[in-house]
Amino acid sequence: MSVSELAAHPEPAGRRTADRRRWILAVIFLGPAALYALVFLILPYANLLAYSFWKVENYAVVRDFNLGNFQRAITGSSYLPVLGNSLLVAVIVTAISAVLGYALAFYVAFFTGRARHTLFFLMVIPLWTSFLLRAFIWRLILGREGIINSGLSWLGVTDEPISVLLFNRFSVCIALVYVFVPFVAIPVYAALEKIPREAIEASMDLGATAATTFRRVILPLSIPGIVAGGIVTFCLSFGDFVAPALLGGPSGLMISSVIITQFGSAFDWPFGSALAVIVIVIIGTAVILARRLERRHG
Repeated sequence: MSVSELAAHPEPAGRRTADRRRWILAVIFLGPAALYALVFLILPYANLLAYSFWKVENYAVVRDFNLGNFQRAITGSSYLPVLGNSLLVAVIVTAISAVLGYALAFYVAFFTGRARHTLFFLMVIPLWTSFLLRAFIWRLILGREGIINSGLSWLGVTDEPISVLLFNRFSVCIALVYVFVPFVAIPVYAALEKIPREAIEASMDLGATAATTFRRVILPLSIPGIVAGGIVTFCLSFGDFVAPALLGGPSGLMISSVIITQFGSAFDWPFGSALAVIVIVIIGTAVILARRLERRHG
């Protein structure tokens, strides 16, 4: 279209007004969220990444670009085992929480009838309580004078308290599973509720057994809920600090405790930032893999 034609057919004023209105609405509704993300997410992560390439000399941060922090984290004899322990705890907690959460959601969705809404409400209630309180209660249960040891002593099973129940990887996993089962059960329940009951009835009418119906119909359709709950559980348990601080011992030490030490008493912010970047990369990789799995089965 030539210039003369554009001049002869100017853009309608109504269209310009509508475009301006859309821009104003976008700024009003998306502006605060974008500003929040910039100030509290993007800039802190960028600052963390920048610190990870610096170093500390004479208790002062020197802005000298280097990869020494990452090399120290990878080649150090004490950091990879802690990172591996955190990964192992996260995998164990995610696997157990997925099984227990799925069983709970399956029972509530298919076997409780009118009471399922009440039971779903009961699944949500633990999320209202303090994470610290839910973790600390296991210290009272597993301690030398806790409920388990007191019960075993009263029954005459043991002569002295069992000390292996607390301050190790076992106690950390127990507490985290207790905390994160609802995080799996709720999205799985939502996925099970969306499954058309006609599809289940059709499978049974075609001669499929209950096990086959579950394996070929229910389980594939509920995978998005499993993936959603599993990735939330993995991310939160991998970087958890409360449970290892309250219940973990030498075998329960996790990477979050090391990172906090670097930012605290060690005053090595660059190295702590490098460890945090490694954690973010691992969690980001897990999220990408989970997203691909969800797309494949979604």
